[in-house]
Amino acid sequence: MFFLQLTLITFISCISLYYVNGNEKVFSDNITRILDRLLDGYDNRLRPGSGGGVTEVKTDIFVTSFGPVSDVEMEYTMDMFFRQMWVDERLKFEGPTEILRLNNKMVDKIWTPDTFFRNSKKSLSHNMTTPNKLFRIMQNGTVLYTMRLTISAECPMRLMNFPMDGHACPLRFGSYAYTSSEIIFTWRKGPIASVDCPKESISLLQYDLVGQTLSSEIFKSNTGQYSVQVVHFHLQRKLGYYLIQTYIPLIMVVVLSQVSFWINKESVPARTVAGITTVLTMTTLSISARQSLPKVAYATAMDWFIAVCFAFVASALVEFAAVNYFATLQAHHLKRKKARQDKLEMLASTTDDGETVSSDGSPQEGLKKRNHSLARSEQGDAPPLPIFLQQGSAFPQIPQLAGTSPIDKYSRILFPLAFALFNGVYWYIYLAKDTMERARDVDVQS
Repeated sequence: MFFLQLTLITFISCISLYYVNGNEKVFSDNITRILDRLLDGYDNRLRPGSGGGVTEVKTDIFVTSFGPVSDVEMEYTMDMFFRQMWVDERLKFEGPTEILRLNNKMVDKIWTPDTFFRNSKKSLSHNMTTPNKLFRIMQNGTVLYTMRLTISAECPMRLMNFPMDGHACPLRFGSYAYTSSEIIFTWRKGPIASVDCPKESISLLQYDLVGQTLSSEIFKSNTGQYSVQVVHFHLQRKLGYYLIQTYIPLIMVVVLSQVSFWINKESVPARTVAGITTVLTMTTLSISARQSLPKVAYATAMDWFIAVCFAFVASALVEFAAVNYFATLQAHHLKRKKARQDKLEMLASTTDDGETVSSDGSPQEGLKKRNHSLARSEQGDAPPLPIFLQQGSAFPQIPQLAGTSPIDKYSRILFPLAFALFNGVYWYIYLAKDTMERARDVDVQS
């Protein structure tokens, strides 16, 4: 009994296997016959509807990776699946399947659009391990052609608001040889959903991809008018890197330059070194900040900030020069005043003692000796020291010059207030402009 059941099961399995293999063979034969019939008399040199209507090519894009963006080269790189769909009446068929799923070898045997990217600098079609192309034919003659591409395209940038700037990087594509009277490109899913750019596909460090806008244009040239599809990727620069690397160090250098207002004016070496050091530091920061930018001929927002900060630092050094200059004038004035007082006192003391008479009783001889003694006393005085030696320490040799200079007193208040006012106006203008641009991008996207 068991042997009989086993024999029956084996027989049924063989019948089923034969039936399945037979069906698969019949199905494969049918598909082969369909493909042979499709290509019989097919001329891939002629576009669909040649000599008649316009061929409509519907396109959409799926972005798999976006970035990086180069400010110096003014270009961006993206990896994407580029899909094209059109109707070719010559490829209609009837058979056991609704869709013929074919590999890339079939692509060379039928007509495909001569699409190219107008603003690309470098394009790459992926061919590992085999050409990354998807090809399908529907029963009604609709053809779906998808390929994987990596494109580096130019992105014109206006860097006047750098680093609070935003850019709209375009991607333009269309037919190379067929005019708009022969081929017209449209968006497959409409002007909103035809470009899909998931957040996880974005690999940007310095930018945020805030959205994209789609449009269609007609490009006019000497050879005719061509249908062009345009995608603008809206990028907004991230400010954090530049705050850490440029803005905060610049602000700190300006604050350090204003610390010298609180150092005694008698400490000439200390204040001079502080002023020169901050000026040199500001120069180094300004040079390094420009290295990450192309050599544009106009001033950016960062350039204006650096220039104003440099002006504040240089003004602090000039302020000390003014303090030292007026202190020198005051010192010379005090020296001359003291010399006149000493001379008057000596003359007064000589007059109080009475008229000096010489040993021979001649009053003229006594007057000569008195003048000679005054001259010797004046020559015996120590020569006046230069002001930088007199005021070279925190303990001045001239008590009248001790204390805070009026210029320093005003500078301690005016310089910080002016710098704070500048920062308020600067950040209000550019951040408000940045907010307005973001709002405009959201409106366009919606």
